[in-house]
Amino acid sequence: MKVGCHVSISGGVDRAVDNAVERKCLAFQIFTRNPRGWRAKELGETEISEYRRKLDASDIDRHATCAHMPYLPNLASTNSDAHQKSVDTLVGEVRRCGDLGIPYLVTHLGSHLGAGEEAGIRQLVMAYTKAAGVRNDVTILLENTAGQKNSVGSEFGQLGSILSQLEPQERFGVCIDTCHAFVYGYDLRTPDAVREAFARFDDAVGFERLKILHLNDARGEMGSRLDRHYHIGLGHIGMEGIGAVARLAGKKGIPIILETPIDDTRDDFENIRIVKGLT
Repeated sequence: MKVGCHVSISGGVDRAVDNAVERKCLAFQIFTRNPRGWRAKELGETEISEYRRKLDASDIDRHATCAHMPYLPNLASTNSDAHQKSVDTLVGEVRRCGDLGIPYLVTHLGSHLGAGEEAGIRQLVMAYTKAAGVRNDVTILLENTAGQKNSVGSEFGQLGSILSQLEPQERFGVCIDTCHAFVYGYDLRTPDAVREAFARFDDAVGFERLKILHLNDARGEMGSRLDRHYHIGLGHIGMEGIGAVARLAGKKGIPIILETPIDDTRDDFENIRIVKGLT
């Protein structure tokens, strides 16, 4: 089972590998730049080479790593200026991932801002089509949303529909977040419920499109649409359901990334240790 977490790049992108190794990760996720702003500092050749060198020297498979888009872009936005800035950021992130040798870029689909799902999906398709024009082997992943007002991509069928409109197909895949799926309304609390939920995913999207799993428990109840991640086994999904999802992902060889809190209850080290014990 390839298990890890989101790790910091403070001090340089190569420091992410050090942080992952320290936490005994066999998978990890990063932001390639400051996630809270529009501007991105260019990656230097030394920083890139050090990241690649450290990763090659570790026990972490390159194909168990991913980057996440920063927070500000809204790819479904129907505001032309905001959409263009979001597309430019997406294109830049695809290029940065290619430079670093990161195979997957996780993206949030965003909000249609009240213009309707069809309008938001048209904007998404335009954005992803532009990003697919970057000539590298980075796979762009669509992450399911928690069902907040005006959001796109919470329901598996809608994810499948969006994916069917994207070309070339091999440039796109999916990242499923367990907290998002649960608070949207997919029951993940028991092994039977997990099998049913992922059978629905397979029918709507296809298991072969699932490249990264975000394994998070949920502070909110099923169907609450409250996007609040929680420690493994301590939220409303619970240990039985989380364990069933983790074992399914492990059996399929899908890297597992934790985005759990760091607080007085637990840290990354403990949440990773617990997930590894679920096999």
